[in-house]
Amino acid sequence: MTGRVLRWTGLAVVGATVVLAVVLASRFGTDPGLVDSPLLGQPAPEFDLAGLDGSTGTTLSALRGDIVVVNFFASWCLECREEHDDLVATSEAFADQGVTFVQIGYQEAAEESLAYLDEAGRSATTLYLADPGSRTAIAYGVFGIPETFFIDPEGTVVGKIIGEADALILGGTIDAIRAGERPGQQITGDTRQRPED
Repeated sequence: MTGRVLRWTGLAVVGATVVLAVVLASRFGTDPGLVDSPLLGQPAPEFDLAGLDGSTGTTLSALRGDIVVVNFFASWCLECREEHDDLVATSEAFADQGVTFVQIGYQEAAEESLAYLDEAGRSATTLYLADPGSRTAIAYGVFGIPETFFIDPEGTVVGKIIGEADALILGGTIDAIRAGERPGQQITGDTRQRPED
């Protein structure tokens, strides 16, 4: 009897160990960016940010009623540079259709972001904002850049792109929101957490 109990106990321990190993292996080493943003389906965090040039910026609540596309970028991010022209073109294409683009500098001085925009060009239809202390990036759970959030006219986060976005993906996501859909999260490529990445 005792031998049988010990054998069943041993089998139970081995089984539990295997299950635990599978669970841990499936989670550890996984890119946190692959986990769906907890913001999806939730009210977008409010922000009140000045322009990168120190000018009066905006609050998110002032943009209520528009689809708002919020992109976090930095001059040191190669993927941000790659997607820049598409962001500018899409912002201008949707400017008169109730869509507002907001680009927020990420973990660099406003002067560095401005110097980059002077070189790369900017859109008259995009708001370029500073985020001192990265408070807005933290509120949005930004893990690496570029990350782009889509907020519907009621102020709910309904979409997110992790990685470089092109005009086709940006426009398609906006069109889906205009059709009443919630596009969810898309992973399009790599992101960077800091300049040396």
